[in-house]
Amino acid sequence: MFENLLNQEAVKFLISDIKNNRFPQSVLFSGSDSSGKLTTALETARIFSCTGKVKGKWKCECPSCLQHKALVNSSMLLLGPRDCALEIAATKEIFLKAVRENPPYLIASRYAFLRSIRKLTLRFNGVLWDGHKDIKKIGALMEKINEALESLDFPHELPSFDELENLCSELVKNTAELEDKYLYNSVPIDQIRNLEVWAHRKSESGKKTIIIENCDKMLEGVRNALLKILEEPPADCIFILITSKRNAVMPTILSRVRTYSFNERSLSQQQQVIQTIFRNDEFKGTINEYLLNYLPVPAEKIRQIAEDFYSSLVKGHIPDIVKTVSDCNDFIPRVGLKIFLNHITSLQKKLLLTAEGCEAKYECSKVIQQCYQNVTLYNQRPQDSLDILVRELSRINVIYGKLLCADM
Repeated sequence: MFENLLNQEAVKFLISDIKNNRFPQSVLFSGSDSSGKLTTALETARIFSCTGKVKGKWKCECPSCLQHKALVNSSMLLLGPRDCALEIAATKEIFLKAVRENPPYLIASRYAFLRSIRKLTLRFNGVLWDGHKDIKKIGALMEKINEALESLDFPHELPSFDELENLCSELVKNTAELEDKYLYNSVPIDQIRNLEVWAHRKSESGKKTIIIENCDKMLEGVRNALLKILEEPPADCIFILITSKRNAVMPTILSRVRTYSFNERSLSQQQQVIQTIFRNDEFKGTINEYLLNYLPVPAEKIRQIAEDFYSSLVKGHIPDIVKTVSDCNDFIPRVGLKIFLNHITSLQKKLLLTAEGCEAKYECSKVIQQCYQNVTLYNQRPQDSLDILVRELSRINVIYGKLLCADM
């Protein structure tokens, strides 16, 4: 069990609880980013639906396990926000390289690329989006993605390299659009209602699993709706909640789940993951730092653009918002916006040296956070959201006697 998970102590407790029939119906996987929580959740779902003689064996070839490895098993739902674009771009590169060079890990790299895409597309299962106003647009985009995936999936032979390269590029483009336009930063309440109906349907084989990633980002109404299901979960359904911020999870939800804590991987352990998954033994940073290499605009350039933007603003000038957004590739993927806003926040650290500065910093933090939510939660255009941010930060700067200028 869990042979595909590297350097994580939590699996010892999971294996023990599963083997001894102590695994509860509702659990929380809690730990830092890049600690393997989603991989573990997906493996747990596979184990509980396995129909092989030795339950949960990694090389099991029962139909259920093969479907889970390819992330196409119908006994699992996956929802919640996630930055998928960079992993998709990174696995695309190693997959194409493997096809060119035909190394022993070709099959593994093919699986990695397919799975990176399905970690996104699973969140657009028709069960979850039933009745949504954008279901037709999402369906049309999903049809394009699934058609391309079909050509790359096992057991089909891969097309010529040129055709394969075009297919992969088209997949990266379409998945980026899917994530940017429709993957909200919080779970819509309709998805909780839809999954409740699905959860109460009788399972044809094994247990069903519902995985909710970044559950700490759910709005109050969504959390309350989920709580009602967790209080009386269907007998053949397992709920796995995932968070990197356990303290932000509603206490009443915490009381309904058993927490499995995932330790933060050391730098050397993260580099082992990079070597194993992305076949790179030269990069010396963390997993998150490695993935940032696949941003269409380098992170350092985004930070410099943010610095110029903020400097112009606090000096009383109006930044060129249209150019800012364009230079940052329209903040696609959205992690670029996070880098941009985080750097503006870091430029205000000196404000914490005085009481008045602390007040100004608090007000700035609120409007910066709102800017991010306007884009990721309420689907506002980055240009419109930055326009609001400029007005609000300028207002704060006037109220506090141009105190923000002291930072530059």
